[in-house]
Amino acid sequence: MTPKPTASASPVIVIAPDSFKGSLTARQAADAIGRGILQAIPDARLHLCPIADGGEGTLDAMLHAGGKIQTVSVRDARGQWREAPVAILPNGTAVIESAEIVGITDANGMALPVAQRSTEGVGDAIRVLLDQGTRDFLIALGGSSTNDGGAGMLCALGLKLYDKEGALLPANPDALQQLARIDASALDSRVSEVTITAMSDVDNPLCGEHGATAVFGPQKGVRPEQLAAIDRTLAHFADLFEQATGRHAALTPGAGAAGGLGYALLMLGAQLQSGAETVCDHIGLDKHLQHADWLITSEGRSDAQTLHGKAPFVAASRARRFEVDSMLLSGAIDPQAVRVLRQHFSGCFSIVPGPMALEQAIAQAEQLLQAAAEQIAAVWQAGRTRTPR
Repeated sequence: MTPKPTASASPVIVIAPDSFKGSLTARQAADAIGRGILQAIPDARLHLCPIADGGEGTLDAMLHAGGKIQTVSVRDARGQWREAPVAILPNGTAVIESAEIVGITDANGMALPVAQRSTEGVGDAIRVLLDQGTRDFLIALGGSSTNDGGAGMLCALGLKLYDKEGALLPANPDALQQLARIDASALDSRVSEVTITAMSDVDNPLCGEHGATAVFGPQKGVRPEQLAAIDRTLAHFADLFEQATGRHAALTPGAGAAGGLGYALLMLGAQLQSGAETVCDHIGLDKHLQHADWLITSEGRSDAQTLHGKAPFVAASRARRFEVDSMLLSGAIDPQAVRVLRQHFSGCFSIVPGPMALEQAIAQAEQLLQAAAEQIAAVWQAGRTRTPR
């Protein structure tokens, strides 16, 4: 391992935040932390590395290392056409962020009952990119508002759903209750010729007590009395789809990601990978950590789930390989999780200095993050340069 600079040299600090949902993108968070550090350590050498875990903000994080945005016409979760961004990386790989198309933060899509929402828009984006000659896809699954088992995406790519009378069905959980037959023969044949990597941090199967509907459905609007019925509907869809194709994926870990969109992608031959690991690989985080003195990472809220593949945990784990201490700044920290978080971060701090309304904290997130970064940087620098007695 290359020796690190001595305490007298300008410190090298890697800043690798995730986004603060509803207030700051990962890039804005990195800029705010950077400004705070430079207030305390003016000669610090900073490497800004915005990260994401396959959910909201993945496009932004991937583009920080190069590439361009392209807009494509897609249907949102309620089936209305609009423009959505995708990323084209320098090597030609396309990045599709499901949250940008059928995201849980989209008020228009969320206004429709979850049993009527569809992932057709994700299929629209894939089809447009296939038409352009794209053959490598990264699809970020986090933050979706849908729970259709990926049926909508598949139908946008040619799958046909029929009821017992032979009538064509729309692709949403309500309609899937009437499903009697699936015709997979018209699925876009080009899909079998491409490489698809699905980015997710969950390992749930499609159905059952640990499946997409039971675990993630309530946060998307599935009511308690709907859970069993929608779960049965997705199981029935999967049975017919697997009979029609001869492939099986309903029990594969990750099939339950994004309301079952992970399942549909697995059935198309996709490989599931950790979203945070994929992003960190792409932006070259290890290269920056190799000669770093310190890592600061952050997210909107930290609790025990942070340690299950979330971006700050992945960044800290990589820092540990290079014997680099990591600090976690968070909009809020679950007091019950501090002890377990401290096993992986050298310090965990909330950026909120005292009692504050959530709306106020969100509105002031940038200033709060900058101020907190300045304070912990000042303490860190004082300890680093203190002369032993």
